[in-house]
Amino acid sequence: MTIRTKLILFLSCCFLMVYARTLPADEAAEKAAQAAAKEWLSLVDQGKYAESWETAAAYFKNAVSEKQWLQSMKGARQPLGKLVSRELRNATFTTNLPGAPDGQYVVIQYATSFENKGSAVETVTPMLDRDQKWRVSGYFIK
Repeated sequence: MTIRTKLILFLSCCFLMVYARTLPADEAAEKAAQAAAKEWLSLVDQGKYAESWETAAAYFKNAVSEKQWLQSMKGARQPLGKLVSRELRNATFTTNLPGAPDGQYVVIQYATSFENKGSAVETVTPMLDRDQKWRVSGYFIK
C-alpha cells in the first residue's frame, strides 16, 4: 500500500468519524426540537396564546411583546378555527438563520388543515435557548 493510499484511507476514516459523531447529535436535536414544537403548538391550538408567548425562546420574547403576539394570534390564527390535522413535512437542523443570531435551530414544517382553512403550511422554529432547553423562536402560517 502506497503512502498516498494510506493517507486517503486515513482522511476518509477521519471524515467518517466526524460525520458519524455529527449526525446523531443533529438527529437528537431534531427530535428534542420536534417535541418542544409539539408541546408549544398544543398551547396555540388551545388558544392559550399568552402561555405560548411565556414558554417561547428568549429571542422570540425580545423580538415580539406579549401584547403584539396576542394581537397577531387573534388576527391570524384564531380565524382559522380548530385544528383538523397536522402532518410533519420536514425538520432541518441548522446553526444559522437569516436575521437571527447563530445558534442551534430546527426548522420544522407541517402540512396543516384547519376548520376554516383546508390547506396550510405551518413553520415552527425551535432553538436551543440559553438554559439549554429547546423553545420556539419563530412561527409562521402560509
